[in-house]
Amino acid sequence: MSSAASPQSTENWLIKAKHVLDVEIQGVEAVRNRLGDSFVQALELMARCTGRVVVCGLGKSGLVGRKIAATLSSTGTPSFFLHPVEGAHGDLGMIRTEDVILAISYSGETDELNNILPSLKSLAGGVIGLTGGVNSTMAGLCDLVIDVAVPAEACPLGVAPTSSTTATLAVGDALAVCLIDWKSFAIEDFRRFHPGGALGQRLAQKVDELMRTTGLPTVPRGASLGQALECLNRGRLGCVCVLDRGGRLAGILTDGDVRRLVCSGHMDMDAVVDMVMKTEPLRAMPGQKAGEVLDLMESRAITVLPVVETNGILIGMVHMHDVLGQGRVKFSRS
Repeated sequence: MSSAASPQSTENWLIKAKHVLDVEIQGVEAVRNRLGDSFVQALELMARCTGRVVVCGLGKSGLVGRKIAATLSSTGTPSFFLHPVEGAHGDLGMIRTEDVILAISYSGETDELNNILPSLKSLAGGVIGLTGGVNSTMAGLCDLVIDVAVPAEACPLGVAPTSSTTATLAVGDALAVCLIDWKSFAIEDFRRFHPGGALGQRLAQKVDELMRTTGLPTVPRGASLGQALECLNRGRLGCVCVLDRGGRLAGILTDGDVRRLVCSGHMDMDAVVDMVMKTEPLRAMPGQKAGEVLDLMESRAITVLPVVETNGILIGMVHMHDVLGQGRVKFSRS
């Protein structure tokens, strides 16, 4: 190794770093533009798998494979990583006929992996290959091949796996995320698989532990639209609840409703809010799990819900940010 070069300016290092990211972005885009039927066929094979997705690879491909297996398992597709060398020395006994193999080798010429692929193929229900060598030995041993070839590695020597591992990992993420949709994997399922995580713990809480109970944006029935808008702006929750004399939820007016009124040209600030409010709004119950409420919010594209007792009395409001932790925890389906 040569002696250390003289330090370069901050600007030069940033230029180099951005070049690395540019090269890796180009690699991912190249793979993205080639995705085709083989990806969909691989996705279907994994979705219909009644066993486990067994990910296998060596070296940097093995490290990428471990991450892919972990992502699959945490998002509803049972998976584990099999080291090729351990597989050749007895661990093939873990493979079942209902399993699917996901083999990873960028060159497609990893001897340790190729040596066990015939056995894997005979033991499992199918073999998918992620490789940059579509004409390689490994490709010929797989039932399906997804091409992850990249134009260039970001390494200036052209030898260290950089763009290729990023692109391979991105395809693994694409498979996992598509499987989330295929299997209708919900946030409550995510919570069950992540009991120790901050989000998992938060989603297990009840609504009444997270809801807001003070300063709620409310107006009585009979209030004017102008009064409701003033309350809506003050509350900063994107809606105002309309209550009857007993404190029961009679309706709700959202900022979306207001925008539609403006666009319709029928915005009358003196109109009674009862005439424009939603009279059967979605609502949450205090004993509901936060995960259930977040599912409802996502499915209906809303960010806030009134919380009512069984008698309809408003006792609080819960915002999506309250469930996700005011930005401290973000749900990314990963």
